Amino acid sequence: MKIVDLKCTVLGSNPVVRIVTDEGIDGFGQAESYKPYLVPHVNFYKEYILGEDPTNVERVMLRIRRLGSFKPWGSAVSAIEMALWDIAGKAANLPVYKLLGGKVRDKVLVYNGAVRFPMNGYTPQDYAENMAKMRDSKENFRIIKQGIAFHSPMPHRVPNFFYGDSYPDKARYPTRGLLTEQGLKHIIACVEAMKEVLGDSVGLALDCGPGWVLPDAVRLAKALEPYHIMWLEDMLTGDYVPYVLAEQYRELNHATSTPIHTGEQIYLRQNFKELVETNAVNIIGPDPADIGGIAELKWVAEYADLHGILMAPHGTGDGLIGLAALVQVCATLPQNYIAFEYPVGHPAWWHDIVDGLPDPIVKDSMIDVWDRPGLGLTFNVPEARKYLPEGDQHFFD
Repeated sequence: MKIVDLKCTVLGSNPVVRIVTDEGIDGFGQAESYKPYLVPHVNFYKEYILGEDPTNVERVMLRIRRLGSFKPWGSAVSAIEMALWDIAGKAANLPVYKLLGGKVRDKVLVYNGAVRFPMNGYTPQDYAENMAKMRDSKENFRIIKQGIAFHSPMPHRVPNFFYGDSYPDKARYPTRGLLTEQGLKHIIACVEAMKEVLGDSVGLALDCGPGWVLPDAVRLAKALEPYHIMWLEDMLTGDYVPYVLAEQYRELNHATSTPIHTGEQIYLRQNFKELVETNAVNIIGPDPADIGGIAELKWVAEYADLHGILMAPHGTGDGLIGLAALVQVCATLPQNYIAFEYPVGHPAWWHDIVDGLPDPIVKDSMIDVWDRPGLGLTFNVPEARKYLPEGDQHFFD
């Protein structure tokens, strides 16, 4: 079997990769919905993989892996890797999880991820009302994550929040600075309000940044110790930050009993090495659409398990193909697995153009691991063609 073409289009807002072979088997991968600009980046790799056997996934990846980078640029490499596993599974007539070592679990736990409700304000009452809506969602999530501080509009919606400059428009998290006492107390009050709604029956995780300075991160983590928060995510680095700062995370982590989490932006296992080996965090959250693919995520999960570090993979914008990749790989992870961040089809018509998902997808915060070959999803091509952008009408040919 040989790769004869690599194609990329944007369906809705998600870049979708298709690898075509000379034996009539093709594979699909998907990048986050926040990255519709990735098409030329995917096409860059075409010359490197044409003529290769796609079932030799690692061999193909050796040709392109070094040509990616931290979020967002590793997304193209990661989507190609997903598509390779999809082909390998279809060629073997096996689900991808079988090729990764087999299932550890028959169901995978997920948390709310892309299931969110709009907020009009950012007061404790607003957070409490929003948390009640998420708690009552039909998926019955056992863990709910909510954005606060620099991973929310707080810096430019809450007066006297911090001492730095706020950049709310067309910016990828450049806002950073020391909190005022009033700002820190506001965050704690919002967390208290959310915990009052959830009680001890639903876990609360907090997406915090990036943007915190280390002293404030320590203050918040220590202040929240009585509330048994699931984790504080991406306080020091995170979305679209092209470095790790493991030494600062280690100082934060060793100062508190509140679990510390990071990793969604990190590309490749080598860039998790210091975080893991120095126990700089308690939980890591690589995204299969950013780390370099699903096998790379599994490798990091196993290495983390050796060091007592837990796994809560990211995936909020990965779409339905990304969801399939997450289900397949998380079924195989060691017992350090907690839950992954649940992506949805966006726009809603994505659910009309993809076949193979359970209905409903999530039941009581769990997804049943399916057994269809490859990633287990197929396109309803006549329906999907309706949504192809101009100039991409031959994507499925």
